[in-house]
Amino acid sequence: MDDLIAAAATVRENAYVPYSRFKVGAAIRTPDGQVFAGCNVENVAYPEGTCAEAGAIAAMVAAGQTRIAEIAVIADSPSPVPPCGGCRQKIAEFASADAPVVMATTAGGRHEVTVADLLPGAFAAEHMEGA
Repeated sequence: MDDLIAAAATVRENAYVPYSRFKVGAAIRTPDGQVFAGCNVENVAYPEGTCAEAGAIAAMVAAGQTRIAEIAVIADSPSPVPPCGGCRQKIAEFASADAPVVMATTAGGRHEVTVADLLPGAFAAEHMEGA
């Protein structure tokens, strides 16, 4: 998992954050070992920005992959920053409930949970069966 945190830390430096100045990086490993990374990209129209996790997922899907084996997120903060609610749902779309999620700080802090810990009771395709 250390290499995944390192990939997230590297891409974090490319974040476009002229408004918040809060850089976030994320990296995803697929079951076959491929790594995809993303950073947050702000926009002056705040709701139009993109989270690091969403960017990494988009890169993964653009490459033809659809499964997350594990994910790491890193930011320069006092404690590890969890994915936002929208990103938790996006992660749950592509990862199993027991997939590891590591949240890290640039100072070396680290907290590991599972996707199920991040989003208990996640909305899933099974909820739409019979619609």
